[in-house]
Amino acid sequence: MSVSSPVPSSTASRAPAPTKADLLGFVRRVAADAGLIASLPLDPEGRTWVRLAGPGGSEAWLIGWPPGTGTGWHDHADSVGAFVTAAGELRENALAARLPTDGWKTLELTDGVDRERRLPAGEGRAFGRHHVHEVLNESPDRHAVSVHAYYPPLPRIRRYSRTGQVLRLEEVERPEDWQ
Repeated sequence: MSVSSPVPSSTASRAPAPTKADLLGFVRRVAADAGLIASLPLDPEGRTWVRLAGPGGSEAWLIGWPPGTGTGWHDHADSVGAFVTAAGELRENALAARLPTDGWKTLELTDGVDRERRLPAGEGRAFGRHHVHEVLNESPDRHAVSVHAYYPPLPRIRRYSRTGQVLRLEEVERPEDWQ
C-alpha cells in the first residue's frame, strides 16, 4: 500500500500555463468571430484596441490598424505569444536571432537574420520569448484587424530603433505605462 500526501488545493486547481499552440488556437478562434471583429471601433488616425479575456490567465487584445501604421521594432520580454490577422493584411518583419536579454544598448546584427511574413486575414503565428519584430499595415487605404495573446501577461515591452544592421534599445515600457 502506498501513501501519498494530499495536493494543496491551490496547486490542484491551477491549470497549466497556456503554450504557444494554445495561444495560437485561441487567437484563431477569436479572429473567426465576425461579430466581434466588426464591433471594434476603427480610428483613421491611430490604432485602437480592446482587451480580451485570454486563456489560462493570458493577456489578449483585439487591435485595429489604420492604413500605414505599425508598431516599430519591439519584443515582449519573457512572454510567449501569438497573433492572427482577422481582417486586411499585416506584414511582420522579425529577427531570426536570439538577442541578449539585458545589459546592452546597441547591437550589430549579422547578415541573414531578417525574416518577413505576409499575414492576410486568417493567417498568423506564434512566437517564443524575446522575439524581436515589427508589425505593419502597409495598405494605403484599408484597415487591418488582428488578435494577440501573451503569456505570462506582458511584464514589459522593449522598443528598439533600427538603422541598417544596427539595433538600438530605445525604451522599456511597463504595464503601468499603458493604463
